[in-house]
Amino acid sequence: MEISELDHHSTIPGTTFFDGTQAMKGYQLNKMCYSFNSAEARDEYKADNEAYFDKFELTETQKEAVRSLNVLKMIEAGGNIYYLAKLAGIYNLSVQDIGAQQTGVTTEEFKEKLLRHGD
Repeated sequence: MEISELDHHSTIPGTTFFDGTQAMKGYQLNKMCYSFNSAEARDEYKADNEAYFDKFELTETQKEAVRSLNVLKMIEAGGNIYYLAKLAGIYNLSVQDIGAQQTGVTTEEFKEKLLRHGD
């Protein structure tokens, strides 16, 4: 792959390209989300999410993104959607809820759109 092809991917409007830089930027956030594979970790997070943020050394930007439950902000802060899905589960956010956030519509509008397109 040529450099120009990589540059093209990083300039897709409205898209955060997940590359090595983003992976390093989001390491703490993704590590925290990965920990939610454990029920014990989920319980610890629910008991005091601020202390849990500190345990994983999240940046203030990452903390604010998680506090707001804004998936796009989490992605911008280096979050990987596969790890963020673990966090979404704690808040009972469905794939449709996340898709709605990503497309700027309500969850109901997103579900209707899926039904219209047969997805």
